Amino acid sequence: MRTVASEFGEEAHGVAGWPSANVGHEARPDRLPDGRAWPTILVLIAHEGDADGLSATIASVVAQDYPEARHDVLADGAPLNGELAALSGPDAEYLLLLHAGDLLAPGALTALGFEAVGSGADRVAGLRVLFDRGVIGLDVIGDPSRVCADGTVPFTGGDVLLSREAVLRAGASEASGFDLVALWGRLEAIGASFVRIGRPVLLQHCRGARARSKGASLSIAALTDRGLSGGAGIAHRRLADALRLSGHRVTDYRLDAEAPPATAEWTDRFPRTEAAICGGGHDLVLAGNLHGATRGIDPLAHLGATMPVAAVLHDLFPLTGRCAFPSEGSRIATGCDAACPSADQYPQLAPNRIATAFAAKRAILSGPGAPLLLANSRWTLSTARALGGPDIRVHRIDLAFPTGVFRPPEDRAALRRSLGLAADDVLILFGAVIADMPGKGFADLKAVLGRVARPGVGFVAVGRLDDPSRFDLPNLVSTGPVTDEGTLARWYGACDIHVTASRIETLGQMPIEAGLCGTPTVAYVVGGLTDAVIDGVSGLLVPPVPERLAAALAALIADAPRRRRLGAFARLAFEGRNSHASAAIRLHDLFVEQGWLLPPPDGRIRFAPEMLGRFAFAKRRDPGDAGTVAPASPAAVRQLRRAKQALLGRGMPIWMRRALYVAALFRRRVGRGR
Repeated sequence: MRTVASEFGEEAHGVAGWPSANVGHEARPDRLPDGRAWPTILVLIAHEGDADGLSATIASVVAQDYPEARHDVLADGAPLNGELAALSGPDAEYLLLLHAGDLLAPGALTALGFEAVGSGADRVAGLRVLFDRGVIGLDVIGDPSRVCADGTVPFTGGDVLLSREAVLRAGASEASGFDLVALWGRLEAIGASFVRIGRPVLLQHCRGARARSKGASLSIAALTDRGLSGGAGIAHRRLADALRLSGHRVTDYRLDAEAPPATAEWTDRFPRTEAAICGGGHDLVLAGNLHGATRGIDPLAHLGATMPVAAVLHDLFPLTGRCAFPSEGSRIATGCDAACPSADQYPQLAPNRIATAFAAKRAILSGPGAPLLLANSRWTLSTARALGGPDIRVHRIDLAFPTGVFRPPEDRAALRRSLGLAADDVLILFGAVIADMPGKGFADLKAVLGRVARPGVGFVAVGRLDDPSRFDLPNLVSTGPVTDEGTLARWYGACDIHVTASRIETLGQMPIEAGLCGTPTVAYVVGGLTDAVIDGVSGLLVPPVPERLAAALAALIADAPRRRRLGAFARLAFEGRNSHASAAIRLHDLFVEQGWLLPPPDGRIRFAPEMLGRFAFAKRRDPGDAGTVAPASPAAVRQLRRAKQALLGRGMPIWMRRALYVAALFRRRVGRGR
C-alpha cells in the first residue's frame, strides 16, 4: 500500500503514510449545523482472505477520526444482509461496504455523512481513485441505473454511502453473500435517491492495471471576449480545466484578438475568429463573458449554424439590450430600449442602439441553432427563464474551484506574521477585481464597515483600489490586485470573516473561495449569493439593508466559536459541491442529455490522474494559476483614473467612446500596414 501513499502529503500519519482525516480542513465541529449529532456509520468489510489488505482497510477506517463510525468484518462468504440486524442495531443510520484492501480517503466519512444529512439522499457517491504503483485514474458513478452486457453495475462498494433504511426497504434480508450487484439492483428498483460529491472517498488497488481509456471525448472551443482573466474569465478557465481533466480537448479563442475592446459598442461580427472555430474540427462551443468585445451575441448565432453552442451566464448580457446586470427599474420584461435606466454604466451602448440590440438577441435565442444557456446558480436559472421567455433554452451547471489551492491554513498565526497582519485582531476581508466598484455595493459596504470599526478589528481589501482612503477605515490593509490563486488563498486563510454588499452576482466566486479556506461570509440574501453562501452553514445571509448586514457582521465578530464552526462547514460543503470534479460531473450529465456525448459503457465518469492534484490531501498539489487579474497599475495611471472618475464618473461620454473607437481603428490599420 505504500505506493499510493507517495501521492499524498508528507504531513501524513498512520498506516502506510496516510494523511490525517482533517488535512485541508478545519477541525470537525461536534454537531451538524442544525444542532443534530453526526450520523452513525457502520463500515462492513468483506475479508475475502486478504489479511494484509484487511489490516490496511481497518487502519484507514480508524484514521478517519469519525467517532460515530464503527466497523465489522464479514467472514469469507458470509451473508451481507443476514447479519445486518445483529451488526448494526437500530442506531446505525448509514452503511459503507468495503472489500479488504480498499482504503478510505482522508475525511471520507465526514464528507459523505455531511452530504447525506444535508441532501437527505439514500445514496451518496464520491470519487474512486484507482491505483497500483501509482494513480491510474479517478472515476465516479455517472448513471446509477446502468447495467452492462456482462450484468455488472457501476457500484463497486466503498465509494457510496448507503442509507440503512433504504437497504432494508430494498429487501436486504433476502440477499445472500457479499453481492453488491444484487443489492444495487434492488436499491434502483425502489427508486433510492442518489447524489454525488466531487471529492475522493475511496482508493482501490488494481493490481497490474494500466492507465485506462478515458472513453468518448469532445473537442471544445472555449470562446471569451478578452481571455481567461478577471472574474468571469477565471470562472470560464476553471470550467475549461475541468473539461480537460475529464479527457476533453479544449482550445481557447478570444474575440479581442480580432477586434480591440474599444470597438465593442460598434462590433458584432468576428469572421476570422468564427472561421477558425468552424475550421478547427470542434464538436462544441463553450462561450461566456462576451460583452467586453461586442455589443451582441451574433457570433453565437453564426457558430450555432454549424455546431452546438453553449453559453455560460457569467452575467445576464445575452438576455438584455445592453447591460450585464440589470438594475432596478430594468425594462427587460417589456423590452429594453432608449429609456434604459443604466445606459451610462459599463458595458455602455448609445441609448438609440439598445432596442435594436435587444431585438437581435431575442431573435437569436428563439431561432434555429440557438445557444443553450448555462446558469451557474439557481437564481440565475430562474431569472433567465423569467426574462428569456418560453422559447429560451437554459440548463443549470456548477462552476469549478481549485479546492487544493483554496484550503484552510495549517497555522493561521504563522500566516498572519508572514503577511504582516495583526496577530490578535478579528480581520474582515472584502474585495473584488475592482474593490470599490459601485456595482459591488461600495456605498453600502463603506457604511457597514464604518459601523463595526473599532480597536481589535482590522480590514483587508483585496483587488484594485486606487484610493484606499475612500473607505475611511483604521487598520486597513490594501493588497492591490492579487494575480495568483495561491497568494489569494493566503489572504483568505489569514482572515476571520469575508463580507460583501454586492447585489448583482449571478453566483459570487469570492464567498466560495473564502469558504474553501475556512473563512465564512456575511452577505445580502440576493441573487446568486443565495447559492454561494449557505445560510447558517457557510456564512450568514441577511435582507439587503446595510443596518442588517452590519448587525450580522458585528455578531460574528463577537462570536469566535461560531466563526470557526461556519468556516469548517463551509470547507466541507464547497469541497464536495464545487470542485473541478463536481463541475465536470454536471457538465458530463448535460452533454449526455443533449446527445453531444455518448454515455460511458460501464456507467462511470472517468478523470485523468492529474485530477487528484486538485485536492488538498494530494502530495503533488496543483499550485493554482497565475495572471488571473491584471497587475497593479503604475501610480501615474492610478492618479489619472481618479481624476477621470472625479470629472466624468465611472462611465464615458459618447464623444470619448467614439474617440477611442477611431483611435483603435487607426492603430489596427497602421499595424496591418507594417
